[in-house]
Amino acid sequence: MDTLINGPDGHPRCRWCATAPEFLAYHDTEWGYPVADDKRLFEKICLEGFQSGLSWRTILAKRENFRAAFHEFDFDKIARFTARDVERLLQDPGIVRHRGKIEAVIHNAARAQELVALHGSLASFFWSHEPDAAQLAEPQTASTSEASIALSKALKKLGWKFVGPTTVYAFMQAMGLINDHAPGCVVRAKAAHARSRFKSPAR
Repeated sequence: MDTLINGPDGHPRCRWCATAPEFLAYHDTEWGYPVADDKRLFEKICLEGFQSGLSWRTILAKRENFRAAFHEFDFDKIARFTARDVERLLQDPGIVRHRGKIEAVIHNAARAQELVALHGSLASFFWSHEPDAAQLAEPQTASTSEASIALSKALKKLGWKFVGPTTVYAFMQAMGLINDHAPGCVVRAKAAHARSRFKSPAR
């Protein structure tokens, strides 16, 4: 299957970015670029959990609402949420009102604090699971990998919820732990260049 499509500027891009209007900017400026900011990493792993069973378009459209509801995904603040906050969030039409997923974010915020205490930052932990080139499948041909399975197991062992291998693989794609832009995509080289200038927090 052809994984490329011409963008509005005539340059080839991953075909998926043409399936919704809001995907183009996300594809061009975020997806696959390396991230070391703990709040962004926590946000993404949480949003991938919310996406479970839904489309990314649904989550992306609500992302600003999620950020407002969860204090910009500051896990130190979220860890202090109470049952009253859960009920408040369940009444918020701007987010996905799924009790289990909301409670998982609060639960995982406390786990994130514990992980930071152990590893210094979320970034150092997540980037320690960056796969080497020999482990990578052809771009956009897999939904899990050895690395995502290993990271999923590590997170679950630490008590995290909604972090299955497929969820974690999507997180790794988005946060630049792997460059899964299709060969020939104009952004693939840009993401690779950003990675070459990126200092891994795990080193």
